[in-house]
Amino acid sequence: MNSRTSLFVLLGLGLIGLGVLGLGLKKRDEPRPSGPFSLTEVKSKAAFTDQNLRGQPTALFFGFTSCPDVCPTALVTAGKWLTALGPDADKLRFVFVTVDPERDTVEKLAEYLSAFDARILGLTGPRLEIERMCGNFGVVANKVPAGDSYNYEHTSLILLLDRSGTLVDSVDFEDREDKALGKLRALMAR
Repeated sequence: MNSRTSLFVLLGLGLIGLGVLGLGLKKRDEPRPSGPFSLTEVKSKAAFTDQNLRGQPTALFFGFTSCPDVCPTALVTAGKWLTALGPDADKLRFVFVTVDPERDTVEKLAEYLSAFDARILGLTGPRLEIERMCGNFGVVANKVPAGDSYNYEHTSLILLLDRSGTLVDSVDFEDREDKALGKLRALMAR
């Protein structure tokens, strides 16, 4: 292999690596159920643990209420998908997990989510439990200073968990609706 070919191979591998990093998920050898965590579901104010992820397919999205664009867009899109699924949407649990529990209290997150589809649940709780849940699913959430405040760079994929609470796929809120609905229907059929 000549040096020019070697360069193209290295560049190609680098781009593949960047594509994997762009997902914002840590690579896993095989899917596995969530490890333990304990948060609060903001509408009912009830405990929500890893055990709640079992029994029903779940779509998980991690974000924060101060997000200027990605999070509200993803939640609006999720509402459109739930509407498009019709009665089948009742077979799917959609959960928004804050990565900013210091600002996203139970009350603030409940108020924020009231602007979106009522079927979307919200989770918040202690920082350690949020980090534990992020770690369970390989979610990245990095705090970034922004003037006198801060934002988060975070995984923007919607994670799809089967009935056992195992991460089996993901969907991007920017995917075409038919592709996203296909993945959601496949998840519900598992």
